[in-house]
Amino acid sequence: MENGRITVLVENTAGGRGLLAEHGLSFWIESGSYRILFDTGQSDILLHNAEVLGIDLSTAHAVVLSHGHYDHSGGLRRIMEIAPMTPIYLHARALEPKFARREEQARPIGMEQEIARIVEQRIHHGLDSFTTGSVEILPGIWATGEIPRRSALEDTGGPFYLDPSGTRPDELCDDQARGLDTMGGLVVVLGCAHAGVINTLDYVAELFPRRQIRTVLGGMHLVRAPQARIAYTIEALRRHNVQRIGPTHCTGQAASCELWDALPEKCFVCNVGTQIVL
Repeated sequence: MENGRITVLVENTAGGRGLLAEHGLSFWIESGSYRILFDTGQSDILLHNAEVLGIDLSTAHAVVLSHGHYDHSGGLRRIMEIAPMTPIYLHARALEPKFARREEQARPIGMEQEIARIVEQRIHHGLDSFTTGSVEILPGIWATGEIPRRSALEDTGGPFYLDPSGTRPDELCDDQARGLDTMGGLVVVLGCAHAGVINTLDYVAELFPRRQIRTVLGGMHLVRAPQARIAYTIEALRRHNVQRIGPTHCTGQAASCELWDALPEKCFVCNVGTQIVL
């Protein structure tokens, strides 16, 4: 597969003049002649940053969602307007209502329901696709689908539920990562890694047993992780011999600092405007 690059379009921090930040995530992935939009942030900031960076979102060959939370799906409505025939790939459970609950207070954190209804209609007409299992979306570009949960130290990373009363825990089965098979090795792009970074990397290694995971970037959802889980994540990154690590979004400042401290020669800044050459 010919090499390409990944551009950060939405993230919690911005690294260039005219670029805007928000709590969310979106990547523009170019690999060979293919272009994929992975996640859409939570608002129209995606379109603003793309314009500043000279990226034409209407040329995307596919849009892929990591999961159904608002900070990854909020820009989807505008994307469907400017690229109405571009297929969207997501897990079926990304369309479910989702809630976070703390101190007896619940707030909706799922995909806007009007957007979910539009996607359901598009699925019915065969334009979009559900990704339950691992699937190659375009040559050399794939989605993991559901990630097996095997690590005892990893959970979804928060009090997530499928109902506002908090009686139905959301295991976030819709969480999935994106992968690229490049000449230099595998590149794994995370949304929030609600399935766990270690679970994700171990599963990718199973899918591609003869390929090294060279680069990992994206949200690692370690913001509230105990020390043991952070240490285990660092150990797994070493075990998989990952050469480039871009912690971002929901990784959390404390965990990001520990990653940088433990793996300083491998970590890189990954904010809005960053371009990663594959």
